[in-house]
Amino acid sequence: MMASFKGGAIMTEKTFVHPYMPNGVPAVRAAMLKELGISSVEEIYRSIIPDRLLFKGRLGLPEAIGSEAELADHVLGLLSQNVSCADAVSFLGAGCYRHHVPALCDEIANRAEFLTAYCGDTYSDHGKMQAIFEYASMMGELLDADVVSYTTYDGGQAVCSSLRMAMRMTGRTEALVPETMNPEILSQARTYCRSAGSVTPVKADRETGRMDLSDLKAKLSSRTAVVFFENPSYLGFLEEEPRRIAALAHEAGALCVVMPEVASLGALESPMNYGADFVCGEIQPLGMHLQLGGGCGGFIAGPQDSRFVEELPTYLYGLAPTADPNAFGWGRALLSRCSHGSREKAREYFGTESGLWAIVAGVYLASMGPLGMKELGETIMQRAAYAIKTLSPLPGLRVHIFGGAVFQEFAVNFDAAGKTAAQVNKELLARGIFGGKDLSRDFPQYGQSALYAVTETVTAAQIDRLAAALAEIAGGERS
Repeated sequence: MMASFKGGAIMTEKTFVHPYMPNGVPAVRAAMLKELGISSVEEIYRSIIPDRLLFKGRLGLPEAIGSEAELADHVLGLLSQNVSCADAVSFLGAGCYRHHVPALCDEIANRAEFLTAYCGDTYSDHGKMQAIFEYASMMGELLDADVVSYTTYDGGQAVCSSLRMAMRMTGRTEALVPETMNPEILSQARTYCRSAGSVTPVKADRETGRMDLSDLKAKLSSRTAVVFFENPSYLGFLEEEPRRIAALAHEAGALCVVMPEVASLGALESPMNYGADFVCGEIQPLGMHLQLGGGCGGFIAGPQDSRFVEELPTYLYGLAPTADPNAFGWGRALLSRCSHGSREKAREYFGTESGLWAIVAGVYLASMGPLGMKELGETIMQRAAYAIKTLSPLPGLRVHIFGGAVFQEFAVNFDAAGKTAAQVNKELLARGIFGGKDLSRDFPQYGQSALYAVTETVTAAQIDRLAAALAEIAGGERS
């Protein structure tokens, strides 16, 4: 059989052997098939997949790209069709945000010893263990919590695990959540908790969007394991009675779990100090770029209480003694709690984590320090306030429809302008602006509204540019 080289791959008359895929050489494949006593790989699939489920025919996929150079050109061509935040001003948020990322974060994230270290242990990855311990320590300071878990896949996973933890801790089966919570996380939670209990929304006040405490009281029962809420909420507003919500939960024998916005905690109080039994959330704001949806990682944090600690499903990193009494090391603590240590006997399974982002978040927190986090929170709140003040006079718009205090997001309604949120966003994009997250599908009760995010990267000039564009789109002149 004749062979030649094309684009770095071995080509034969009948077989393409990719240089990066092992055991593709015909002689090796034949030896493997002979060892298994079969004539083709298809026999393996047919032995385990029913014939009715096997796809007959050829998938509608493009032909394989045969070289690395061609593949690079193809991917770059696809990427060039995107419009990024480097090309347009962004007011999108709703869970992932454009924050300033110090160059140091990228430098550390791309170091080979961290980037490739998936799950090393102390004997092989001592530096990684220390880095994650330092992350957990700084997160503990930010959250006023004693114990911080290893990062979960994302903030949604952290919420789901927190609800399941509360169900195990109380022996109850119901989680009460705001009907205004992040709809993606709500969908995750309903699925994740289905085998253990239920997730029940609590009504929101029609005018303010905040949790209706009378409905909360009516729904609290001996089945309630946990009352959960976001603060700030998904729709941007701050709950004005968080202590009362926590007290109502505790009076019913339930736990209170809160999801804060980590970027706010240099300026706002931690939920651990107004009644939360433990907290959970997303670390994407701490040094992670958006990356077509964000580099995400979740946290769960709480008191140094065995009832809480024993239910944490993920790794914990702590100090470890060494042979030298004057030195210490780092290692995984209480490993038997989690599925890595106990497999199917564990309280809860955890899968792919995001330890690289924990290290990046640790670098970010170390770079910022307490004063930097305070300035970050204050800057975001000031710029959000400026945006609300600047947009509010525009005809055809109802700005900050829920009123009260906000951190970085607020809702804008376009009903009076006779425009849909989708139409407004399309016209904004034509002007080089990413508009707010369209809320009309997930929250139709608030009409044609969009959620606008203002972080420290948004300037006053960009807010003025947004105002001018919305004035044109809404059909009136800016006053």
